[in-house]
Amino acid sequence: MKTITIRDLRLHWAQAEAALKVENELLITRDSVPVAKLVRLVERKSKRKRWNPEEHKKWIRKVFGNKVFNDSLEELAAARADRKLM
Repeated sequence: MKTITIRDLRLHWAQAEAALKVENELLITRDSVPVAKLVRLVERKSKRKRWNPEEHKKWIRKVFGNKVFNDSLEELAAARADRKLM
């Protein structure tokens, strides 16, 4: 593990960043006493794509064509009308 002083870290960030690419972690010192550890962060790759409403609309059109779906809000409201509210 490579060590670097706080002052060198502030003044020579580009070199510290390059060293961090080679090393997995850097030990930061003040007056020769370790005060912190800087660890390289590896970006996680997403396992799946995020949901995109525009792509979903395209998929719906592709699968169902121009079929019009009825709004279900009225049906849901009627089905829930007999429930008691607390």
